[in-house]
Amino acid sequence: MGEVTAVGTGWVPLAAAVLLATTAVTATADGALLGRPDRPWAEAARLLRQQRRTTLAADTLLGRGAVLLAPVVALLMVAVVPLGTWTVADLGVGVVWFNALDVVLWAVFWLAGWGANSALALVGAYRFLAQALAYELPLMFALAAPAVAAQSLRLGDVVAAQQGLWFVVWMPAAFAVYCTGVLGFTARGPFAAPVSADVAGGLAAELSGVDRLLLAGGRWLLLVAGAAFGVTAFLGGGGGPLLPGWLWVLVKTVLLSLVLAAVARRLPLWRADRFTEVGWLVLLPVALLQLLVVAVVEVL
Repeated sequence: MGEVTAVGTGWVPLAAAVLLATTAVTATADGALLGRPDRPWAEAARLLRQQRRTTLAADTLLGRGAVLLAPVVALLMVAVVPLGTWTVADLGVGVVWFNALDVVLWAVFWLAGWGANSALALVGAYRFLAQALAYELPLMFALAAPAVAAQSLRLGDVVAAQQGLWFVVWMPAAFAVYCTGVLGFTARGPFAAPVSADVAGGLAAELSGVDRLLLAGGRWLLLVAGAAFGVTAFLGGGGGPLLPGWLWVLVKTVLLSLVLAAVARRLPLWRADRFTEVGWLVLLPVALLQLLVVAVVEVL
């Protein structure tokens, strides 16, 4: 794989189109695995036709602005991901950039719950913060492992360091913790408490029409963005035979997104407080141990 070239912010619309197309393919394929390839499109069409509603004394600007930010954060996440030999922003701190945007999601989902002026939505927001406190630190150390191995925070260097061997092969614990974090910040599977049925949808309880579509679509976009970053950090980026690098990134991203979505459906829902114990007592020590192993290998 050659040197990564930054194409500049003028290519942001193309990056957005690639992210949307990849998410559309992923959602359609996921629906096909469930026997309904038209399922995401039918739901999107239903929500587009649905009339928006709001609660009494809701902060409409705050709530709607928050759900709109979810897709924006997903786009900013993939802006530093190398697509073959080019990227929108070749930042020297690409790993930190992704982690910082993950923290921005705390504010996004909190404001979405607060702005609705609804007890159920606020419960969903608190649940998200509770589980975010549990997965964020393990996720940070999991992301540090490939950066230490590549001796760089720049994603192009991380990909180049995997030409001989993908990091997932000798960093499986970090990869597993990272994938857990992706499911956490997309509120999927075991971490769907912020949007679960016991609180009538939590964050989505008072959302309808385009607002609800933005939240649901934003969570899909975040899943794909998280998978794209995981492909870059652990699965060799655009490395692979026959196909061009940019196509390998997209193929791996779709496959990892589908695996994460399938795993999420098969795991039971965890209470946010229970996950806090697991995050601090299991995931954090595992991530730290993996980081220690990587550091020792690099020193030797």
